[in-house]
Amino acid sequence: MRLSILTLTAIATLFIAADASAQTYDPRYPVCMHVYTPGSFGGGGGDYFDCSFTSLPQCRATASGRSASCDLNPYYAFDEPPPPRKRYKRVH
Repeated sequence: MRLSILTLTAIATLFIAADASAQTYDPRYPVCMHVYTPGSFGGGGGDYFDCSFTSLPQCRATASGRSASCDLNPYYAFDEPPPPRKRYKRVH
């Protein structure tokens, strides 16, 4: 009896668990285009981010004529200093 309750609980947990979503922003590029997609037949639309742009003018040229907007990537490290160099001791 205990085994069947544990099995049902495990199966219910698998069905209830939400899917993990992928990271929205790519931290390698400073500018992202937010593209809005309309829903079809009264259904809800969706949207996605395309973070593959190196400048706002480049993104705006691509977004021209589409239902999209360009924003700075909040996960891009704009003024992050380079990591310090490692110093190795010389062994004589």
